[in-house]
Amino acid sequence: QVQLVESGGGLVQPGGSLRLSCLASGSHFNIDVMGWYRQAPGKQRELVASMYRGGSTNYADSVKGRFTISRDNAKNTVYLQMNSLKPEDTAVYYCNVVPYKGSAYWGQGTQVTVSS
Repeated sequence: QVQLVESGGGLVQPGGSLRLSCLASGSHFNIDVMGWYRQAPGKQRELVASMYRGGSTNYADSVKGRFTISRDNAKNTVYLQMNSLKPEDTAVYYCNVVPYKGSAYWGQGTQVTVSS
C-alpha cells in the first residue's frame, strides 16, 4: 500500500510563493508519474503539473512560467514551486502518483489560499 503525505500549503498574498511537497511511502512499488492536481470550489479537479520518471513534464497553460515541478526519485518525493501566485490559484492541491503497475494514488489534499 502507498501513502502520500503532502505539506507546504497555506495562505499567501498575491504575487507570493509557496512550495508544496509530497512524499510517497510504501513497499514494493516503482513510480512512473508524479504530479499535482487542484480543485477549486464548484470546479472540477484539474491537472496542474506532472513529471515522468525520465524527466519530461506537463503543465497547465494557466501555470506555465510560474510553477515548476520537480522530483527526487531516490526519496519518492515530488515538489511544486509556485511563484507569482494569483487569487485564481486558490484551491485544494492534491498529489497524484502513478506506479508502473497498478492504480494511481491520491494524497489527502492541501489548501492553498491566495488572498490579500
